[in-house]
Amino acid sequence: MTVRVADGVIFLEGACPVEDAEPLLLALQDCAAAQVDVSGLERMHLAVAQLLLAAGPAIAGAPEPAFLRDLLLPAIAAFAREQTVSGRSDADL
Repeated sequence: MTVRVADGVIFLEGACPVEDAEPLLLALQDCAAAQVDVSGLERMHLAVAQLLLAAGPAIAGAPEPAFLRDLLLPAIAAFAREQTVSGRSDADL
């Protein structure tokens, strides 16, 4: 499994296929304030990306693939900051 939780941090590692969306959702629901570490991420199904977009967790780390590191994850983080400013909460999950 490419989703694991340790010490209040959710780690996304390797290739996160669509099957990882549900475990990620459960982890985010169990620990709403959790930080998501993506430093070991190689690929990510769009279902996982959409979940990160909807939940807006704090994202840490920089994955190796340039598309994830330079484009997708910064866009998700920027959207999360915008939603926080507008007052949306994680309770909407």
